[in-house]
Amino acid sequence: MRKIVLFLVLVILMTSWTSAFAASPSVAGAKPAIALPKLTSYQQTGVSGVNRAQELSKVRWANHTDAVTGAASLRLVMDVSGPAEASGVVTSAPTPRLVVTVKGTVPGKEVDDLDFDGKIVDKVAFNVSGKDTRVVLDLPQALEDSDYRIFTLPSDAKNNKPFRVVIDINKPLPLPDFSFTAGLQNKVIAIDPGHGGSDPGAIGPGRVQEKTVTLAVAQNVKSLLEKAGARVVMTRQNDQDVFGPNASAVDELKARSTIANVRNADVFVSIHADSFTDRSVGGTSTYYYQKTKYDAMLAKALQANLMDAGNLQDRRANPANFYVIKRTRMPAALVELAFISNPNEEKLLSSPDFQQKMAQGIVRGLERFFSQAAKPN
Repeated sequence: MRKIVLFLVLVILMTSWTSAFAASPSVAGAKPAIALPKLTSYQQTGVSGVNRAQELSKVRWANHTDAVTGAASLRLVMDVSGPAEASGVVTSAPTPRLVVTVKGTVPGKEVDDLDFDGKIVDKVAFNVSGKDTRVVLDLPQALEDSDYRIFTLPSDAKNNKPFRVVIDINKPLPLPDFSFTAGLQNKVIAIDPGHGGSDPGAIGPGRVQEKTVTLAVAQNVKSLLEKAGARVVMTRQNDQDVFGPNASAVDELKARSTIANVRNADVFVSIHADSFTDRSVGGTSTYYYQKTKYDAMLAKALQANLMDAGNLQDRRANPANFYVIKRTRMPAALVELAFISNPNEEKLLSSPDFQQKMAQGIVRGLERFFSQAAKPN
């Protein structure tokens, strides 16, 4: 009898030890295991549910006008079946747009494209981009980074609210009414020699610095424009930083665009020299950000006349998101005269004769632009 009792006691002890070891972590000295919460649908794993997409469903919006300031804004709210990340970027081509990516989602069947009145947004399109939803908002004019905000709100079971992605857009300040006349007489033209001071810009194989070339060409442009009766605003007149020594890139670029904005320039031209790792690459290009109907026109006029002046490879007028042409409130273009990284073009860029030719190309391009812009439609 005593043997049976002892046997039963041993069985009970072994059972409890086995349970304890089964519940213990495998690493010696680790804390006891904690029960994990149930995975949400977008986290579930397994053969049938890897990376299951959330559904972007109900979409609603509202306009708001501040009673004191009169500032107008639009809020767009999208319901999502579970947590998701959202981010946005402003683009300029083919038209100004705010493109918002809602990761790991697909638009539901009831989600349709939307048309608006064009005061803040023209229209909104919902597209599938890989495993994400891409929300494309066409805009009547370009946005500043401070003009929009994208954020998410958690689900609220108590008030029966799902996870939400919110887009707030403030109506940008209206651009001036442009009414151009032909000719350079009395035009206010902002010329921006790229880099300067503590920022040499690109440096060629022969050690020619971009900041030296851009200032030389800009000074020639200034002289030619003033002879034609224009008023010239220079962002810098010598080898100096515009904002201050060793300033951040944003502060330096903002200072340049602010000079043009404060002086109410008719157009803005930023002068640069290009660079690339392959030294055989060369040519001339011009860039624009289509915030007005005139930006592309200005860039194309400059590019055509720079090609006539320099006779280098035509790298065309192209849309770009460069700060100074985006943040100026007038038609703007950024010209890349030639490749300072190309030994042959570096020699040209350091030549006073070539500098004068390219300056003449810029001035003729401005003349062409004002002639075209003065025509109806």
